[in-house]
Amino acid sequence: MRLATFNCNSIRTRVDRVIALLERHEIDVLALQETKCKDEQFPLLPFELAGYEVAHHGLSQWNGVAVVSRVGLEEVEIGFPGQPGWGEPAAAEARAIGATCGGVRAWSLYIPNGRSLEDPHLVYKLDWLAALRAAGEGWLAADPQAQIALMGDWNIAPRDEDVWSVEYYQGRTHTSPRERAAFDAVVDAGFADVVRPHTEGPGVYTYWDYTQLAFPKRRGMRIDFALASPALAERVEGAFIDREERKGKGASDHAPVVVQLTGDGVIEAS
Repeated sequence: MRLATFNCNSIRTRVDRVIALLERHEIDVLALQETKCKDEQFPLLPFELAGYEVAHHGLSQWNGVAVVSRVGLEEVEIGFPGQPGWGEPAAAEARAIGATCGGVRAWSLYIPNGRSLEDPHLVYKLDWLAALRAAGEGWLAADPQAQIALMGDWNIAPRDEDVWSVEYYQGRTHTSPRERAAFDAVVDAGFADVVRPHTEGPGVYTYWDYTQLAFPKRRGMRIDFALASPALAERVEGAFIDREERKGKGASDHAPVVVQLTGDGVIEAS
């Protein structure tokens, strides 16, 4: 069984590339972020023709998350318990959706950006992550054997090696001690980064800005992750980042992250 996460940066713009991605890597469950459309605008037909079901949550031309599956799609949940909102009055954004797919509880997460270290949006980001940690702790307490995947764009580079220049990001979001501590708190709650052990090394990134030739100059960040509960982490036998997807006309500014599972009689990608 193969899981993946991808910030597609507009599904209507890149639906053909996403379908090709599913087919190229024989992905069973895909978490999408930044779909940038309302539910009724999501291009559902190409996915259905390719043999996939879709659960999507989108409220406007911003944000938007989806779970795409060819191994079942059950118990769809919009948002997680305690998820904070943004704005005046505060309202929940389209940043989290979960579904059970082939026995795996798959979450597609689009963590708030934070904007700047002085912006109230950073407080929102930290509160959002704290609520996710608390929800995750609750899920594992209720069922220690639960197979849960927290996949998405975390908008945090948790280690210095996850950015092309530590000096460049000093005083900016994504690398601040508070953000990194919030990410580590989710890990400490019992969710392991199951991709890094298979993709170690310098210059391993998942995001490159569109400007200043960031991609060809290898000026990237590693901010897209798949965190797994203990029971699911035991089934991970490999993972990779599809850097090639960042290339070419019409590419997203992110690269997909793919995780290979095995065991327990589940469907395995060939």
